[in-house]
Amino acid sequence: MTEATSTIMKETDLPQPLPLFPLQLVLFPGAVLALKVFEARYLDMVGECMRSRAPFGVVCLSAGQDAARDSRGQPSQQLESVGTIAHIDEVDAEQAGILRLRCRGGQRFKIKSEPTQRDNGLWVAEVSPLRDDAVRSPGPAVLSTVAALADAIKQLQQQDQVPFLQPYKLDDAGWVANRWCELLPISLAAKQKLMELDDPVIRLSLVDGYLRDKKVVIG
Repeated sequence: MTEATSTIMKETDLPQPLPLFPLQLVLFPGAVLALKVFEARYLDMVGECMRSRAPFGVVCLSAGQDAARDSRGQPSQQLESVGTIAHIDEVDAEQAGILRLRCRGGQRFKIKSEPTQRDNGLWVAEVSPLRDDAVRSPGPAVLSTVAALADAIKQLQQQDQVPFLQPYKLDDAGWVANRWCELLPISLAAKQKLMELDDPVIRLSLVDGYLRDKKVVIG
């Protein structure tokens, strides 16, 4: 089994505080994220990121909606404490006041301070980058799960769909686990816990167990 040391960027490599985009999804490292942006606060954020060539952070909404407020006028949403950096790869001005973004999931981060909102409603927080997954080979016990992902990719390609960013890293346990996590119909809470796991082999093992329970993978 091969293994490579995981890496971690410096806090100074990230904008501090980091602008946050709360969404009802879990962004995994290496994932493709398509966004339609029309709210003024996020249009401003994208403009700022493009000018400074900086990323933003995606965090899962664990409760509430992004713009929701309680009876006292205070934000009622709850943000997860671990999120993923989003790098903007493409921007298309669909029409006045609407942008379509194609983003790429990068390194995970942990929120260090209580998130606050700027005057325009944009969430920001001080964050610390977390280590990338160490590159670990999938063990023999999960090779059927790796093969099933390869088959799923082929089927999607036959339908003229490009599901994941290339190159496809089927020899990397973390990459395989993350791609399955994107596909599986599991709760956001479960996806969040899987994304937060430090050990990619354990993450893939849990995914493998789920697939076998559902009879997606046999043997």
